[in-house]
Amino acid sequence: MEKMQILEKIAPFNLLNQNILLEIRPKIQEKLFPKGSFFFKQGDSSLRTLFILVDGFAEIIVHNEKGVESVVGLRKPNDFFGETVILTDKQYPASVRAVTDCSCLLLDRETFEFLLTNSTEFSSFFSQLLTDRLRDMFAEVVVEQSYDAYGMDATPFRKRVCDIMTSPVITCKEDDLVTSAARVLTKNRISSLVVVNKHKIPVGIITESDLVSRILTRGEWQPDIKVRDVMTPDPVSLPPDAFFYQALLTMIKNQIKQLPIIENNRLVGIVTLRDLVQSRSTGAITTVSNIESETSIEGLKKASYGIDNVLKALIAEKASAREICEVMTEFYDRLTRKVIQISEKQLVDEGYGAPPVDYCWITMGSSGRKEQITRTDQDNGIIYDDSDPAKMEAAEKYFSKLAEKVVDGLHQCGFALCKGNVMATNPQWRKPYKQWIETVLYWVQEPHSEMLRNFTIFLDFRPVDGAQNLADQLRQAVIRMIQDNPIVLHFLARDDLSHGVPLGLFKKFLTDRSEKHKGEIDIKGSALVHIVDCIRIFAIRDGIALTNTFDRIQELTANGTLPKDDAEFIEAAYETLMTFRNRENLRKVSIGLEPDNYLNPYKLSKREQSVLKEAFKAINRLQNFTGSYFRVEGF
Repeated sequence: MEKMQILEKIAPFNLLNQNILLEIRPKIQEKLFPKGSFFFKQGDSSLRTLFILVDGFAEIIVHNEKGVESVVGLRKPNDFFGETVILTDKQYPASVRAVTDCSCLLLDRETFEFLLTNSTEFSSFFSQLLTDRLRDMFAEVVVEQSYDAYGMDATPFRKRVCDIMTSPVITCKEDDLVTSAARVLTKNRISSLVVVNKHKIPVGIITESDLVSRILTRGEWQPDIKVRDVMTPDPVSLPPDAFFYQALLTMIKNQIKQLPIIENNRLVGIVTLRDLVQSRSTGAITTVSNIESETSIEGLKKASYGIDNVLKALIAEKASAREICEVMTEFYDRLTRKVIQISEKQLVDEGYGAPPVDYCWITMGSSGRKEQITRTDQDNGIIYDDSDPAKMEAAEKYFSKLAEKVVDGLHQCGFALCKGNVMATNPQWRKPYKQWIETVLYWVQEPHSEMLRNFTIFLDFRPVDGAQNLADQLRQAVIRMIQDNPIVLHFLARDDLSHGVPLGLFKKFLTDRSEKHKGEIDIKGSALVHIVDCIRIFAIRDGIALTNTFDRIQELTANGTLPKDDAEFIEAAYETLMTFRNRENLRKVSIGLEPDNYLNPYKLSKREQSVLKEAFKAINRLQNFTGSYFRVEGF
């Protein structure tokens, strides 16, 4: 087949017009590679060539630090390879070997650049492809990381619910009598029935506990009661392709034991608490139960140890950083709410009574972003209602005592006291609503270094317990004040851009020179923080109330602020950096050291070092984008 006819069938060459194809035709070479021969080898310098496979099969091979060979991919007819280094003089990250006799078309660098310049569609295709390949490389490194040091077996955390659900599901109709449903439960020895309508669409769920709590204990038994009168309507559900961790998190959040699995309004299965327990023993459900049942700080302290075991299991099972953050946030929030509940009861017992006004306990910093993996230091505060001036004196007295008890309780449960005193025990972080408004207005209108430090911590605040509406109102007020005084965003951007990533000339790591951390890099303070800061600035500018960095990136992509390709690059980099940080912190904890976010990049494998540098490059691109947008000098 003539080479032009071949290209016309392969994306993105099929996007080129005939004139361009005719122009490049003389520059395209044809070459045969015998079975077993190499197109290029790992470590070779770039041939500045794009290889387009016309016939045959080729395998992608990677050798690890010990020289062990692994086949990581296969290329078939109409596939291409070599695109990641065609425009550079970098070394090939992998080898490509002919599995069979192969015929190829070869496209040189100059021709490739010509196509990128003269076709927007062609350029966009490769931009997306390179991002996808980079994301794959990040993901491969994350999966390759071993956590055997923590003494945990690696089991498939990323199992999908369709692999563990029960199907078909025993159901009942909404018009059935409760007596009939009870007999079905008893006969089949099950604890719940999914309720369907006449079209077999799930509309509710009825459990043994529903029968007890809604009929028997109320003395309202009547033989003609129907299922629709007792069932829980619109039950929480998941699709069959949801992951195990999502089912686990959904049950923990909603305190349920049965989870219908629904696809396109059709009931395809059900997952129960027993299914999760039998599938994997992280102890997550037991830990939640222990936390909820405790009535003292001492008991809560012991129950909280189970959280560490859940974290180790999630890490060992190679859950992603984002998945781990979601699960651990739920545990830490529950632990905090329980500490608050116990502290409130202690104040009642001591004669202080109940809270005199509504209040909201907020968390800030990494906890506010739902990105706190290990129990680090506290960043918290209190917002309380000031609509009744007569109660303000009593309120301040009460919340001062409450803050002392909660902060101490969290400290006993493993959350260190904040060295910067960003805690509810500090009056600066415990205020009535109007005083919060005044403080934020001052921060916005008088930006200076101390203000910026406090402001960046505060901007990620999130309600954990109490009157959430107070936090929601304050969030909207903060967004309005910043939008009315946008100059503060320039100062926030300038503050972040005053420092760059620790990568110097020739892409060499710039490590710490202090005696304590010599040869190490602060992954949080010199890398992750820049993604957090820049993404936060754009999110606030756009009025996005979400605090999680991943969520903010998604919203900024959806509204067009961040180009999709850049957003995916940044998100992949953030995930990878968090994984490196988590692994190193867990390693230090396992040998009795304090987690400090530092790691020695030269103790990573060559492949990991390469990925770390790519992540730093993603941050550099984000900082350049931020500096250009907010007109920071030097960008």
